[in-house]
Amino acid sequence: MPVIGVAVIGTGFGQKIHIPGFEIHPRTQVAAVYNPDIDKAEVIARSHDIPHAGDRLEELLALPEVQAVSISTPPFLHYEMAKQVLQAGKHLLLEKPMTLSATQARQLYHLAAAKGVVAMPDFEFRFVPAWQLFAEYLAQGYVGQKRLIKIDWLVSSRADAQRSWNWYAQKTKGGGALGAVGSHTFDYIHWLFGSVRRLCAQLSTAIPERPDPTAGGELKSVDADDTCLLMLELADGTPCQLCISSVTYEGRGHFVEVYGDRGTLVLGSCNQKDYVHGFNLQAAPAGKPLAEVEIPKRLAFPQVYTDGRLAPFIRVVDQWVQGIDAGKVMTPSLREGAYSQLLMDLTHQSHETTSWVDVPSLDVFLDQKG
Repeated sequence: MPVIGVAVIGTGFGQKIHIPGFEIHPRTQVAAVYNPDIDKAEVIARSHDIPHAGDRLEELLALPEVQAVSISTPPFLHYEMAKQVLQAGKHLLLEKPMTLSATQARQLYHLAAAKGVVAMPDFEFRFVPAWQLFAEYLAQGYVGQKRLIKIDWLVSSRADAQRSWNWYAQKTKGGGALGAVGSHTFDYIHWLFGSVRRLCAQLSTAIPERPDPTAGGELKSVDADDTCLLMLELADGTPCQLCISSVTYEGRGHFVEVYGDRGTLVLGSCNQKDYVHGFNLQAAPAGKPLAEVEIPKRLAFPQVYTDGRLAPFIRVVDQWVQGIDAGKVMTPSLREGAYSQLLMDLTHQSHETTSWVDVPSLDVFLDQKG
């Protein structure tokens, strides 16, 4: 099978994960790299033996050796860049949060379908062994009738008030904990438990100012959330409690707990430095103590890397490549990405109106115009 030439757009997360991932996967090769600073783009290209470097997206998209594009720029740049990529007929791998609004995400979904290209969001948790085993236990009905789902994602990544002010501190640019990790959470809730019927949310900003290093350390206002509290009612009636915070010193980490009439499942990691490494699954039949479940070899990563994000990203790439080979949409697709974005939009709406908000079905939402 031919190697797929990929242009990597964005060189932060793109240089840490996307470029190494495409270099490792046997069917992909980085053909070009983009950075708005051409000097930076050229330095990165030389260091990774990438043939083309550019600061003009349209020029990279015109390269015949570029069949696909990954975008890992800050969220406020995603929509316009992704639209250019899709209009050029290139396959797309898009980082989350996909866009700044569900309307934009829906437009990208329809554009990808019209152009007949394979477009995927980078929802890594679907490809992590412990999460895949968790999904199997749930599908087998291990917990029985679900009574409660409780999700905590409590980390200290932005707990230091001296951490720099940048786009992440600005709501209008897609910053905040909800976009950064809530986008993942909403996707895996949909994947593991189904659709959401309604939700109620409160967002808060514990650190209202941060120093801007580009302005001599001047304190600038932060309006993006760093803590999110949500109550959700799933389509099957199950209550779900979600607590996300990036400012919790010694936070417990990332845990998903499912309580049912036949048993309990707890998936979690206390690792504060790597959001993939460290997950284990515990299970208990009703009335019995929790015991760790061994991950079967059939689900294990063939290779584990120092940065835990790399192995699941390679699996995402593999899914993307399979879709490109077969000429068909793969899951997760921009359909799932649009649903995650819809739930984020409705979270903001609930917070602003201090009320419960009904969630339309995904099909109804995608059928809307605009």
